[in-house]
Amino acid sequence: MQAVITFRQFSFRYKNQSEPTLKNIHLEIARGEKIWIAGPSGSGKSTLAHCINGLIPFSYGGEMSGQLLLDGQDASGMTIFERSRRVGTILQNPDAQFVGQTVGEDVAFQLENEAAPQEAMKAAVSSALELVGMQAYEAQGPHELSGGQKQQVALAGVLSAQADILLFDEPLANLDPASGAKAMRLIDEIHRSQGKTVILIEHRVEDVLLEHIDRIVVMNEGEIAAMGTPDELLAAGVLPRYGLRQPLYLEALGHAGLPLTEFAGLTRPESVKQTEGGSEQPGPPGLSDLQLKERLEAWAASVPSVARGRLGDPLLELRGVSYAYEPGTNAVSDVSLIVRSGETVALLGSNGAGKSTLSGLITGLLKPATGEICLRGEVINGWSVRRRGEEIGYVMQHPHHMLTQHMVRDEVRIGLAARGVPEPEQERRTEEALQICGLYPYRNWPVSALSFGQKKRLSIAAILALQPKLMILDEPTAGQDYRHYTEFMEFIDRLAAEGMAFLFITHDMHLALEYADRAVVMAKGRVIAEDEVARILADGEITSRANLRETSLARFARAQGLASPSRFVEAFIAAEKKVKRA
Repeated sequence: MQAVITFRQFSFRYKNQSEPTLKNIHLEIARGEKIWIAGPSGSGKSTLAHCINGLIPFSYGGEMSGQLLLDGQDASGMTIFERSRRVGTILQNPDAQFVGQTVGEDVAFQLENEAAPQEAMKAAVSSALELVGMQAYEAQGPHELSGGQKQQVALAGVLSAQADILLFDEPLANLDPASGAKAMRLIDEIHRSQGKTVILIEHRVEDVLLEHIDRIVVMNEGEIAAMGTPDELLAAGVLPRYGLRQPLYLEALGHAGLPLTEFAGLTRPESVKQTEGGSEQPGPPGLSDLQLKERLEAWAASVPSVARGRLGDPLLELRGVSYAYEPGTNAVSDVSLIVRSGETVALLGSNGAGKSTLSGLITGLLKPATGEICLRGEVINGWSVRRRGEEIGYVMQHPHHMLTQHMVRDEVRIGLAARGVPEPEQERRTEEALQICGLYPYRNWPVSALSFGQKKRLSIAAILALQPKLMILDEPTAGQDYRHYTEFMEFIDRLAAEGMAFLFITHDMHLALEYADRAVVMAKGRVIAEDEVARILADGEITSRANLRETSLARFARAQGLASPSRFVEAFIAAEKKVKRA
């Protein structure tokens, strides 16, 4: 099959850096292939993508060697316009690529630049919007849409320009689980129906594997470390070697002492099955379906439940809180909840459920129409944002909404200086926060040089240094690789043990499962459930109402016929915590 993208002994070094970011890349991507480029933060994934779409060298300068061919032509001789005709890029934050006042105008942007005839332009815009299911929103402003709808419009804009290669840079980072699954289905439908070459860069392993992937390219330290089909790399346990997490149901098989080499259909929990007669690898012989079920149930029963630590007194309490942006339509309706000292609570729900509005009410950015907000029993409705900020830290979903300083170290110090913290203490807390968030090696870097995931960790470090009693984290793990995710969350666990409380607004069901004491679920501005996370995510009615997705662990347990999927999930969480604390 003809190669549409070819790297031959390709290397790239950014201007002002001593070491190359990409080293000796040799890669061919065939026309119509669907490729997932995986790897930890800093592995070179984004740099590789920038070389393909032309941001390197047109936006980011540096030194290149080797060859990059697009459709058999040397890319170094192409203009940025010629690159954009071949490669369409969909960013992780679609707001950053909207230019039109309406959805229709935005999708038509490139066609207008090419002076396409108006009738042809209208037809192309209508066709692209129909393909992504957004034709009814043509006259609406793109910034009024949900996260999933914005991704669909961004995709329509690229499709209208007829690019043959579609490059997705973390398309799921800001989407709730159900919207993420819908986005992956849409990408797959376009790949199949249009014959596009699709390249995905994404940290959410299980979500990427929901649909067919031809090959995984694993990058590490600027080089291609591994390449193969999903089943090949999953069975060989390649992903964990490079800071990526295996799907949770495969980790559960490992905890139960069942080697992955004995199984096929590993990419989806519903399709995992024993290979006939086992394999030549050392391990147990092939088990019958009944024996496998009995083995998994015996393992789940053998894992003692995690004893829940004693929680402190109520720290934050909301009593019947409501808020409306426009009269007659409540964004938050009659919400009551308690967060105790030392407790970690996951606030779950779809885009638009009212989660971010609720955080605005807690921090004082918004004023409730009705109800009371209390901190340690004192009503704080009348407190200023500044006064609340001394007790409650808030880390926004998008780091560019928070970062104001040029240098990394200064971003953490500025809040401490504003509070009058003495200079030696500023230095100590700054270094500690940067160490915790894995940013100490970058302390003297300009903020603009950090990746999205690093900027996210910097915004968290700046709040951590202020030592609030309660931290609200909006999508704390978006854009984070598994190693940084785990290091950061293990530290959060230690802070919670010392009495700090955390409220996570998250679409990351793994985060909720492994680190939250309990979940509060919102839908249409109301709290619809409150319970331990494993029970909530095993409840089909709640997950459906809140646009969540049942965990892969529960789906795997159900597919294997286990009597209690929620017990299987609880056993997995307990086993993971035992490993991490060993």
